[in-house]
Amino acid sequence: MSVTIASAQYPVTFHHGFDAWVQHTENWVRQALAHRPQLLLFPEYGSMELVSLLPHEERADIQRQVHGMERLRDDFCAVFAGLAERHGVIIVAPSFPVCVGDTVFNRCFVFGPTGRMGYQDKYFMTRFEQEEWNVRRAPARLCVFEAEWGCFGIQICYDIEFPIGAALLCRAGAQVLLAPSCTETIRGATRVHVGARARALEQQCYTVVSPLVGDAPWSAAVDVNYGYAAFYSTPDRDLPDEGVFAQMPAQQTGWLTHSPDLALIERVRRDGQILNFRDQAVIGYTVGEQAFRVVRKVV
Repeated sequence: MSVTIASAQYPVTFHHGFDAWVQHTENWVRQALAHRPQLLLFPEYGSMELVSLLPHEERADIQRQVHGMERLRDDFCAVFAGLAERHGVIIVAPSFPVCVGDTVFNRCFVFGPTGRMGYQDKYFMTRFEQEEWNVRRAPARLCVFEAEWGCFGIQICYDIEFPIGAALLCRAGAQVLLAPSCTETIRGATRVHVGARARALEQQCYTVVSPLVGDAPWSAAVDVNYGYAAFYSTPDRDLPDEGVFAQMPAQQTGWLTHSPDLALIERVRRDGQILNFRDQAVIGYTVGEQAFRVVRKVV
C-alpha cells in the first residue's frame, strides 16, 4: 500500500494577530491538499512564529517566550485538530515547547482525521536547547502511530542522528520515520540528512525530513533557519539506487510530496539484497530497551 505524504519546507513568519496566523496555517494546509496527501508533516519549532504575537518584552527573552506561548497552546492544538478532522488527514503539527510543571519539553502533536490526538517528545537535546533555552530531555517514551495505511514514528531533528529510537520504533512496527527539523546552517542540515539516510539504511524504512527555513530577527530562538525537505529510503531492489526519492532546493518554501510504497519496505526487510533490519537484531539494543518505553497510538 502506498501513502502520500506532504513535507513542509516551512518559513517562520511574523503575524500581526492570532487570526492572521490561523489564516496562514489554513492556507498552507490547503496548498498541501492539492496533492491529496494522507499525512502532512510540519517542521520542528515552526510554532515559534507565534512569538510574534507576544508583547515585545516577552518576545525579547527566550525564556519568557516559552511561557508566553504556553497561553496559546490550547488554541494552537484546536486549530490543527480542526484542520485534520475537516480535511480527513493526519497532521504532524510544528513542534511546540510545552511547559509540564516547571519543565519545558519540545513536543510534536499528532492530530488524526477522527479527532484522535497523540504526541512525541524530543529526547536528545542540542546544546542550544539545554544550555541557553532551558528546554529539557523528555522521558524516554517512543510512540508508534497506527494509521489505516501503516505505522510511523517521529524522531525530532537531533533524535534522527541517533540509531536507538529509530531501531525501537521500527522493531515495534514503524515503516516510516518522520524527522521535523530546525537547523541554522548547512552543517546542521547535513547532520540531520545524514542521520535520516543512515536510519533509512539501518531500518530498511522510509525517512522524511521537514525543515524550518527563513529568518526571524524578532525571535532569538529561531532567528536563522536553513534546510531542505527530503524523502529517503534504503538503496535496494525497486528503490532508488542512492536511496533518495526526492529533495527540495534549500531555502525555498512550499510542500514536497511523495507516495512511498510500504509494500516495498516489507519486501526488502524480508528479502532485500542486504538485511540490515533483520541482522541488527542479533546485536540488540539492551540499554535502549531498558531505558525506553514504546507505546502505540491509533490516529
